[in-house]
Amino acid sequence: MSRENHALITGLFLIALVTASTAIIFWIGTINQERNHYVISTRASVSGLNPESTVFYRGIAVGKVLNVQFDPLDSGTILVPIEVDKGIVLNKGVYATLRLKGVTGLTQIQLEDSGTVTEPLPPGDNPLSRIPLVPSMTDKLMDSGEELLHKADHLMQRLSSLLNDENEKNIGGILSNLKTLTDKLSELQKSVDKALAGIPALSTDARKTLTNIDALTNDLQGLSKEMQNLSVKTASLVDSGKATGDALAQTTFPKVNKLLTELQATTQQVKRVATMLENNPQELLWGPSQQNAGPGEPGYKEPQ
Repeated sequence: MSRENHALITGLFLIALVTASTAIIFWIGTINQERNHYVISTRASVSGLNPESTVFYRGIAVGKVLNVQFDPLDSGTILVPIEVDKGIVLNKGVYATLRLKGVTGLTQIQLEDSGTVTEPLPPGDNPLSRIPLVPSMTDKLMDSGEELLHKADHLMQRLSSLLNDENEKNIGGILSNLKTLTDKLSELQKSVDKALAGIPALSTDARKTLTNIDALTNDLQGLSKEMQNLSVKTASLVDSGKATGDALAQTTFPKVNKLLTELQATTQQVKRVATMLENNPQELLWGPSQQNAGPGEPGYKEPQ
């Protein structure tokens, strides 16, 4: 056997050995690994999703994508069969989203559980138990990108109409007025500082005024006490005057009235005596003459 044939046989033997070793290692690594099969269903685009893409459950790799295909019964539906480690129990509330892998453009499956349903999800391709694929946050942003661009274009048009030549002049005037107002506010601040500087002296005057007010209050309190004493004395004097008035009305005034009556009677008698002496002085010696009683007088007798 030539040297070239020996080298060829040796190379082939090494290749076969490496291949067999790799197959044995892969078989040993997967012989005890049992997985459940599930099917993800969606009517949206699954760009970047390929067989062998990793399947994550709550951020942990638990399986892989087996295939990406259309539903034979409905061409508008895309079916994604996956396999998941048998130790992972999925509930009927589980749902799937697409997850980008770095900057490679490849897509992976992210499984999440809403936590509202605790009933286990049976494995297999049952149309009633397929896992729904819902739009991720990135998908929602991509879907709303056109609307966002439309709104941005509308906003730019509004800004353009707002910043026309006339409005630009108006804005310049507003800024000028703001500068003037700022200057006036600065002057006002200076005036306020001057006013604040005089507050200590004003506080001193205020304290003096309060001291005088306290003294006046004390005087008023003393005067109020004196007025109260005077009021008490006045009340006593009124009571005494009332008692005196009662005594005068009940005792003295009746006596005075009686004395005045007697004095009036005496005066009338003196007046009659004076009249008698003036008309007939002799009556003082001979006494009053006896005259017949006239009509209406006591002792009057009608002539017969």
